Amino acid sequence: LSENPDNQVLLLEAGGPDKKMEIHIPAGYIKLFKTKVDYNFSTEPQEHVNNRRIPVPRGKVLGGCSSTNAMAYVRGNKADYDEWESLDNKGWGYENVLPFFKKSENSEHIHNEFHGQNGPLNVCHGVSTKTSYTDAFVNACNNIGILENQDYNGAQQEGSFHFQFTIKNGVRQSCATAFLKPVLKRKNLTIVTHATVNQVIIENDVAVGVKFFTGKNIENTAKAKKEVILSAGALQSPQLLMLSGIGEKDELKKHKIPLKKEIFGVGKNLQDHLFYNVSGLASTKEGNNRQLKPWNQFTGILKYLNQKKGPLNASPLEAGAFFDLNNSGKVDFQFHFASIHLGAGYEPNMYEYKTYPYADGFTILPSLLKPKSRGFIGLHNSDARSAPLIQPNFLSENEDLVMLIKGGKKAIEVLENEAFDKFRKEIITPPIRTSDDGWANHIRKRLETIYHPVGTCKMGHNEMAVVDEKLRVKGIENLRVIDASIMPTIISGNTNAPVIMIGEMGASMILGN
Repeated sequence: LSENPDNQVLLLEAGGPDKKMEIHIPAGYIKLFKTKVDYNFSTEPQEHVNNRRIPVPRGKVLGGCSSTNAMAYVRGNKADYDEWESLDNKGWGYENVLPFFKKSENSEHIHNEFHGQNGPLNVCHGVSTKTSYTDAFVNACNNIGILENQDYNGAQQEGSFHFQFTIKNGVRQSCATAFLKPVLKRKNLTIVTHATVNQVIIENDVAVGVKFFTGKNIENTAKAKKEVILSAGALQSPQLLMLSGIGEKDELKKHKIPLKKEIFGVGKNLQDHLFYNVSGLASTKEGNNRQLKPWNQFTGILKYLNQKKGPLNASPLEAGAFFDLNNSGKVDFQFHFASIHLGAGYEPNMYEYKTYPYADGFTILPSLLKPKSRGFIGLHNSDARSAPLIQPNFLSENEDLVMLIKGGKKAIEVLENEAFDKFRKEIITPPIRTSDDGWANHIRKRLETIYHPVGTCKMGHNEMAVVDEKLRVKGIENLRVIDASIMPTIISGNTNAPVIMIGEMGASMILGN
């Protein structure tokens, strides 16, 4: 937007600058949870997941979650976007969105009609420090019929693969690094960090500005001559709309928020991907658990700082697979593979990296791509500095549990394949694999979100839609939502790349291109 000098752009970020060293070191990902760059949200107790409150990490820093995620570059499936268009969202089919994926991308290793080479976001294919276990995973998948696919963002998605990453020369490529820092000197771009937006100011059904807190609870006002754009994500964009008086009347009344516009769908339609661990111990010392030993961490940091080489220049994820688990004719399941295991115990969870065992191993994370369960975002109170109420209703639809069990059994097929024979010592989780009850017990204890919440300000034209196909909030002029919340249905894969595409599409709409 600031490419045009006639536009004055104010960017408000609740977090701070991306100065934390672990943000930029790819393997530093596991040390970002529960720090000052993470909102550290959690769900309401989940009735169908042992009443657990499940952590929901969210980036609170310039670059948002792209500064704290695992850097996987995944676009999803062609059918995802064609489905969006079929839901009365003209211009969002695959052929429409592909040019906007390409516009952002600078693909280092894949040069074909599906990839861009001139965009600001660097994407590399694989990393220089993969382990032997990664090749074993791809070979094992290949052996059981999930054939190797060199480019899951290309002609077809299905298959096993080495991940594409938003990494450049061993350094994370966040949205702040790729898009923001190169234009910081533009005089018409102002960035205010540690600024928590409290309310969109709406006068006569027109968004005219925002109120936001800085410093010691100092409230500021910024007026907008053109538009107000919410890009606070699927958890906080609906929260901010509700705080501004846009949402379901009864929900706002509970918190004494004056109603500006009743839109029933604000906060509804929450969807997220789910996974859990299927892990094995290794008979060789070629994995990443041993890298967590204090001495190995120290030497790894020195090697990274001096040469940008070694295990720290890579994401914890190394490989994966997309496949049709339910014989539906569509990709509906994903494996994430990492050359690390989480141990056989159940506490603490995968966020507590300090407790990982040092004996090497590997993990497949069976990942549900098309959950049937739906949840919602609500309010605890009328203060934007409070966490939103997060109720995803995980596993409320039994089909989701059935799919996760089925996917876990498929993961065991992979780990028991001959490709792992020289690396596999024993499979340790789930501890009981002889019954569906054993699988279900393990899933309920270890289920986590993959940090892909979407859908809470969905795009469309029915009663529950919040924005139209131009991402304009219904009934309010000069207000748009441009983030993961506008997805009417969740895509078949990791969500960072699609959100960047949505940003490109939204900018083009605003600029009238």
